[in-house]
Amino acid sequence: MKTGDPIMRPVAEWLYCCYGRQVATAVIAGLLFALSSCATQPVPSAYHPPGLFLGMFQGFTMLFSLIGELFTHNRVYAFPNSGGWYDLGYVIGAAAFFGSSGASASQG
Repeated sequence: MKTGDPIMRPVAEWLYCCYGRQVATAVIAGLLFALSSCATQPVPSAYHPPGLFLGMFQGFTMLFSLIGELFTHNRVYAFPNSGGWYDLGYVIGAAAFFGSSGASASQG
């Protein structure tokens, strides 16, 4: 088991040696999840933040926004947004764009 982090490498090797791969993976994933749960975002200060439908549109155009971001200073993901509703719309839009190409490719 190779990890890139020099702090986590001894812990990962000890867990892998004593308890096996599944337990080592579960413990490391739990530690990373616990550390990332402490992350916070700034409080949005918009009067009408983007919601579900703008999230769907921006998720659908994610590839084009990513290409445009390489040349401009526009962000791919809207902030401030309305939280869970925007995230749901973003995922639905991205799934509609990227999932639709796979369905047509599998038909013979």
